[in-house]
Amino acid sequence: MLMSTIGPIVELLLRCVGVWPSSMVVLPRIFWVITVAFIQIFQFRYIFAHSGFMELMKIMDSVSVTLSYTITIFKLLVFWINCRIFHDILASMATDWDECADTVNGRSTMTIKVLLAHRISNLIISVYGFAAFFYATGTLIISDANYDELKGTDRELLLKMILPFDSNKSPIYEIVIITQFLHQLLTSTVAAALSSLIIAVILHLGGQADILCEILLDLNTKHIEGGTSIATLRTVIARHQKIILFSDNIETLFSYFTLMQFMSNILIICCLGFMIVTSIGDGDIEVARLTKSIIFYFAIIIEAFVICFAGEYVTAKGKMIGDAAYESVWYDLRPRESRLLLLMILRSQKRLTITAGKIMDLSLERFTTIIKASASYVSVLLAMY
Repeated sequence: MLMSTIGPIVELLLRCVGVWPSSMVVLPRIFWVITVAFIQIFQFRYIFAHSGFMELMKIMDSVSVTLSYTITIFKLLVFWINCRIFHDILASMATDWDECADTVNGRSTMTIKVLLAHRISNLIISVYGFAAFFYATGTLIISDANYDELKGTDRELLLKMILPFDSNKSPIYEIVIITQFLHQLLTSTVAAALSSLIIAVILHLGGQADILCEILLDLNTKHIEGGTSIATLRTVIARHQKIILFSDNIETLFSYFTLMQFMSNILIICCLGFMIVTSIGDGDIEVARLTKSIIFYFAIIIEAFVICFAGEYVTAKGKMIGDAAYESVWYDLRPRESRLLLLMILRSQKRLTITAGKIMDLSLERFTTIIKASASYVSVLLAMY
């Protein structure tokens, strides 16, 4: 049975958005383009209608969700455009698994990565699902507290929108709320699946790098005296080239949507941080607003951390390969063979990276930049509020 770091839940969600290779990709793509375009039009209409500073809380709430929708559909567009590269990544992963099945150590190493990837994926999807649920719960509590039928106040929707029809009356309001909740829940889990996919592919790359390092460190005098060093070196060079190509495909696929996500996460974290700080209080509305914001906040923090951790992890694994090659017994090899390892050491000095739009390398340092920038903007907003 073929195993993969991409879990079954992630695969199912990718099929639902027309990303996974199959014959049924047109209908899911049409569904997502039409529904998200419809939602975004009325979301931005709401933002423009409430752009006054006196309604800053509503703007912060609306912008955070609207940007999340925008980034999700942008990610899907990137995947649809680069579907051939994603198919190449999946094919490489399948081939690597076939090769790992021949060795006990390789199979053991990759199995550990699979279990870790599946657990992380389930955790991320659960957090995003809870974020959508608590956001809806908090919004409904606030809506019930603020609604006064005699005064004619509007009933608050889950997604801040100005619809072309009256949504205050029953059962239209209930139908809109249920539809918005289901779409928001599905969108949040799809966003979680895309973040989980990043974790899955980099853990696969990490597993292949670990196997390569084991081969290099096992290259000892027995291989040299037995005359098997040439065959081993061929395996090493081939694996290293595949890892480099796999890393390049990851960079091509994820580069531009990580740039958009990097910038949007700063704004979303800023908006949610402002809502959390201003919602601290004893009233029911404050508690409800805190409830709807705090899980959403953690979900966006995880999203930002995932892309930055991915860049850090890939760079560390690339450096580890160079260190393992240097620590091998290359000095005991014949000159013609040692030159191959020396070239590999030189190639390893060029870092494997994931960039944000080929502008900056993603790393844990970039994650701290996101948090610091968001905190600075929150401080400015609080001073003006």
